[in-house]
Amino acid sequence: MHIPDGFLDAYWVAITYAATLGYYAYLSASGRLRLDTMRVSLITTLAAAIFAAQMLNWPIPGGTSLHLLGGALAGILLGPAYGSLTLALVLIVQALVFHDGGLTTLGANILNMGIIAVLTGYYTFKYTMKLMGTPSSKSLFITGLLAGWASVFLAGVACGVEIGLSPRFPYGVEITLPVMGGWHFALGIVEGVITGLVLSYIYKRDPSIIEALRTLGV
Repeated sequence: MHIPDGFLDAYWVAITYAATLGYYAYLSASGRLRLDTMRVSLITTLAAAIFAAQMLNWPIPGGTSLHLLGGALAGILLGPAYGSLTLALVLIVQALVFHDGGLTTLGANILNMGIIAVLTGYYTFKYTMKLMGTPSSKSLFITGLLAGWASVFLAGVACGVEIGLSPRFPYGVEITLPVMGGWHFALGIVEGVITGLVLSYIYKRDPSIIEALRTLGV
């Protein structure tokens, strides 16, 4: 899902950068990002794990690739603000050091994977947990599965729309949207299962861990 340089025209580069920078400026100005030793440790540890997972890429038709995101898990464990910060850190390092995703498209990549995926995963988890009632290993697996699936699917759809509407990309949105949406619909199931299993495992080990982590993320 990392969009390389040359796929987006200047118009889409400007829009995605503006949206991304505006989001993080809002988080900073509103006081939602209050870094301390504990939060920095959690962010860097989770970022390292997500970084490793995202390095596994599978090329797909339409000019981009398929890989796990980790956005839902980051949002659920750290809250939406710190989850977004974690993914942004991962994506910046990938672009600057490993050339995974372009510099002109970094705004779009962070928007898709660091904002849309994280917020979708977090709020899907939040509202489905309300419907499930009392947290349990089973309910956390189900809500984690739904959150992971939704985060990957919608991030893929956003990526398909961006590259499909860009005049510089050779295929239109009628091709890119079904390709990206379809493949990420399937990948989302895998991501959802992994997210659900991780949450269920943490809950089994110590139920207080999830609540403690989410409190730090508020």
